[in-house]
Amino acid sequence: MAPHHNRKLVISVVLMVTGAVAVLPRMWHSYHDGSFGALREQGHEVQLMPAQFVRSFVKSNKNDYQDAEAIAEAVERENMRFVPIKTEDQLDVQALHRVRERLDVATTSVINQIRAFLLERGISFAKGPASPRRQMPEILENADEKLTARMRRLLDFLWQEWKHLQLPIESLREDLEQIAHNDAACVRLQQVPGVGPLVATAVVLAIGNGAAFHKGRELAAWLGLVPGQWSTGGKTKLLGISKRGNPYLRKMFIHGARAVVLRAKREGSYLGQWMKSLEGRAPRNVVIVATANKLARISWAVLSSGENHHPMPALALAS
Repeated sequence: MAPHHNRKLVISVVLMVTGAVAVLPRMWHSYHDGSFGALREQGHEVQLMPAQFVRSFVKSNKNDYQDAEAIAEAVERENMRFVPIKTEDQLDVQALHRVRERLDVATTSVINQIRAFLLERGISFAKGPASPRRQMPEILENADEKLTARMRRLLDFLWQEWKHLQLPIESLREDLEQIAHNDAACVRLQQVPGVGPLVATAVVLAIGNGAAFHKGRELAAWLGLVPGQWSTGGKTKLLGISKRGNPYLRKMFIHGARAVVLRAKREGSYLGQWMKSLEGRAPRNVVIVATANKLARISWAVLSSGENHHPMPALALAS
């Protein structure tokens, strides 16, 4: 097909073919592209391929013709990985997570600004939302604090903004919890330590039943929870974690792993004894990331098997 042909002409030609496999690069507008819906309605099998995998096959400058040739060459690779196509419900849950993340970033920005203004006046409070929620009303009402009337009004404005942001965040959290409660896969995932409603819905949203991965290690690598590698000449060189894949899901797993490392008992379970052994030879953050890797692999096993999570007993460590 000539590169100057527009999209409508290309689609009209493809629609005359029956039973074809159409491969599109995975981009933000892929689901709402007119070609996506039109191809599926005509009975074609539509597959989405990560754009970074296609880029490796572009031989020269980037244009429509070179892109189409690269896609045609990449799709023939036996080990090529494709992106699972999300349903309308999954896209809705994805929107909930993205809005919640944006609001969470906004609340962090507001509370950091409040903390900075107060530090300039010699007033400080601990990190996290609990401390300002407890101290801010007293700071604003205490006339003995060395705050001008203008600064007091400004801090009150920021404090009201922070409280206003908490309402939609709480509403979105309740929506996600309800979704996790009604979804069988999410219910099973919440049996895994460190996996709550937010993590469970994010995992199901991202990988579905895990069929895109052959084993849990592939999921952990896709999340960027494994060391990057720069090896050559038989010499192995491992770097920090690669941070590939879905950064939001990786962050959620690391937060869940941090809670497990800080609160989980070290006796009575294989996971606890494993963390205790690792803590004796690795820094705390390394333990957290390694635990996130393990939780991701356990989550894949739960999704792919369709069974409940059965924690390994502590005696299994010695065997």
